[in-house]
Amino acid sequence: MKVTKRSWVGIAALAATAVAATALAGCSSNTSGEDLSKGSQTLTLWVDTQRAPALKEVAAQFKKDTGVTVKLVVKDFANVDKDFISQVPTGKGPDMIVSPHDKLGAYVQNGVVAPLQLGDKEKDFAKVAVQAVTYDGNVYGLPYSIENIALIRNTALAPTAAKTFDDVLAEGKAAVNAGKAKYSFLLGLDPKQGDPYHMYPLQTSFGSSVFAQKADGSYDASKLTLGDPAGVAFATAVKKWGQEGVLNPNITGDIALDAFTKGKSAFYLTGPWNVPAIKQAGIKYSIDALPSAGGQDAKPFLGVNAFFISSKSKNKVAATKFLVDYLGTDAVQEQLYKVGGRPPALTSAYDAVAKTDADIKSFGDIGLNGVPMPAIPEMASVWADWGGAELQLIKGDGDPATVWNTAVTNIQAKIKG
Repeated sequence: MKVTKRSWVGIAALAATAVAATALAGCSSNTSGEDLSKGSQTLTLWVDTQRAPALKEVAAQFKKDTGVTVKLVVKDFANVDKDFISQVPTGKGPDMIVSPHDKLGAYVQNGVVAPLQLGDKEKDFAKVAVQAVTYDGNVYGLPYSIENIALIRNTALAPTAAKTFDDVLAEGKAAVNAGKAKYSFLLGLDPKQGDPYHMYPLQTSFGSSVFAQKADGSYDASKLTLGDPAGVAFATAVKKWGQEGVLNPNITGDIALDAFTKGKSAFYLTGPWNVPAIKQAGIKYSIDALPSAGGQDAKPFLGVNAFFISSKSKNKVAATKFLVDYLGTDAVQEQLYKVGGRPPALTSAYDAVAKTDADIKSFGDIGLNGVPMPAIPEMASVWADWGGAELQLIKGDGDPATVWNTAVTNIQAKIKG
């Protein structure tokens, strides 16, 4: 089961503006002493239609500087990870791919990606972004964007930010009671699968997580933490919110967006992909960190988009140089922000963008307190039972501890195989 986030839906593809030649010419290589002629002189990069235009200028600059061609191949990204895993071992896959970080575990498990040496550049990226592309102690990707959810507040209905989630609900209910709104709080759910992704910051505010994290931020697949007392406390709250109508399994993502854009709620937990529609509707809004429901910080999942090198690339030196020294620059990371609408992973690029884009700054600052979505393959065994338990509790069925722990037992059995 795939997570039900809407990663790029709702952001219109923007026409790419040219990357300044002077900025690209300033790409100094920390691999300048290495011979790029040893290996293929053409690198293939699988990319989607949105990001391809943003990479044409830097690919041309790379060829001018090094003589190595970067061929941009536009792929349908619905199944690109499966194509990558199946083609790389045959030698038919690309040298590089752009991909969400949560595919990394499957890539490593199938031996299709090579570790990436960021060198001194590592410190220039947001720590959480580097954590997201780290697996078993090795860095594998060049991160370029971060995305996460936050609480969007209709400032006409709720002029000031709430301090706790209880305050959110109280203020939202007051707007309903005054006849100004229909819903106290909106969170889109899948009526058949729930949505642990959007629910996660509520869960983490109780101190509950899905897997334990190691010191480097990666996840320990042997330590499923869902079933601890904090998880049961969260489960108890989920049932309560369902009974109170705060969470409604019939409010899908589309229904939630439509309701918020029509001014029917003061609060909406969602991501940057829905901001354009909210703007277009003329809703005056603010983007806030979700206040705590359980006493601890509400930490959303982070999705990090990154570039990875194939383990079968015939010129890994050139591929590394292209990623680290060319894509890991302010000019390119800002260009990718323009076509994707996500905070750059490179700190200096993020700082520059945040000065002119208040929404990006809001989402980005909140994201720095988030946690990377687990990239471990074991997550495939988690989503269905996790979401199913939440959905059952929202509908008011069963004892919270029993429902939650049954899901945990099922997940453990699936992980063990």
